[in-house]
Amino acid sequence: MSATTVRTRRPAVLLLCCAALLTACGSAGGGTGVVRADPVPLPPADPAAVAATAAATAAFGLDLLRTLTAGPGADGGNLVLSPSGLATALAMVLPGARGTTADQLAAALHTGLSPEQYALATGALNRSGAPGGKGGPVLRRSDDLWAQRDFPLDPHYLGVLAAAFGTGVRTADFRKDPEGARKAVNGVVEKATEGLVEDLFAEGQINPDTRLALTDALYLKADWAHPFEPGRTTGQPFRRLDGSEAAVPTMAAAESLRYAEGSGGILGEPWQAVELPYAGGTLAMDLIVPAQGGFTAFRRGLDRAQLDLVLGALAERTVDLTLPKFGFDSGGEFTSALKTLGVTAAFGDGADLSGIPEPGTAERLRIGPVVQKATVRVDEQGTVAAAGSGVGVEVASAPAPRDPVRLHIDRPFLFLVRYTASGLPLFLGQVTDPAA
Repeated sequence: MSATTVRTRRPAVLLLCCAALLTACGSAGGGTGVVRADPVPLPPADPAAVAATAAATAAFGLDLLRTLTAGPGADGGNLVLSPSGLATALAMVLPGARGTTADQLAAALHTGLSPEQYALATGALNRSGAPGGKGGPVLRRSDDLWAQRDFPLDPHYLGVLAAAFGTGVRTADFRKDPEGARKAVNGVVEKATEGLVEDLFAEGQINPDTRLALTDALYLKADWAHPFEPGRTTGQPFRRLDGSEAAVPTMAAAESLRYAEGSGGILGEPWQAVELPYAGGTLAMDLIVPAQGGFTAFRRGLDRAQLDLVLGALAERTVDLTLPKFGFDSGGEFTSALKTLGVTAAFGDGADLSGIPEPGTAERLRIGPVVQKATVRVDEQGTVAAAGSGVGVEVASAPAPRDPVRLHIDRPFLFLVRYTASGLPLFLGQVTDPAA
């Protein structure tokens, strides 16, 4: 039996990884040595497709959050993930997928767009909220495609990635030096995230069967529009899911913020929510705080429609707010989570990613490990930046001043970092123990 025959029966591996970084310091740099592909002449992304993709990414992120916290003992820990980062990595694969493989990926991503349209919309969405101007947030994104140096790639596939993401090709010798290739891939991600995401691919996750590795690295730094005063930060009790308490550094402020609350209905458990604006006018952090004892049930029932209900109810109020400082890391394989969401064909020997290699290439491809690492830090100075644009109108339309509302966050809560214009979620997570 020839070596070529063996290879057609054992698909080579395509790796996906997404490095997501949310921090309050530093800056990012880019890599070099990329061979650029000629973009395919495709029409610009339709605004309706871009809007639909933002909503779809939010739904995808909530699916991941529920899946990652569904197992026994899995729901109680701090967690941060990047829905936008993982969706971008999958959007780089989708134009090369066919048949059931493509259908399952599209279903998990909640999109009815064609693969090319989805890639274009994702790329346009990622660029549309790019911050700028003095005092605004620092947001940098780096998308890369690594290929086995002698592996033939379909020019149309490369052209779609170039048109959508500006992505070229980096080469490595996965066959002969997988460990050297792993270090090279990890090194570019580490540089793009100012050293805060290290060893994205663990030992053995890149091996001689690897043919491609696609990476999305996201780096974000910004300040609150209304920083918390450090002198008001004090140790306050925080009640964990198991009922135990820990004293944690807790920030305090009284500001005019977008606030909402509710109970019953499709969300079931009582909840409060507040949106913290940030300098720069493009980004915001939303905090959603279920009533004590209702966190798990609330999170399990939270989908895109319910999230839209919460965010749509936000209105200007004076808020007496306390918020624990928190910072933690998350990371690992997302392969099992994606399989739970119905993406099964892409990981098996029957995967159809035939749109990635040149026609006639003997080796078939399947997706290998899907990896993401993320870190979040929130303190008095900030994390990300956005501004509420409807404040003046809302205040002017109020018939009379309202008493301040109290939101002391002393129990587990959810957080969402998003573009205020499109709603694209850059980061999503839960804080169940700020002291951990």
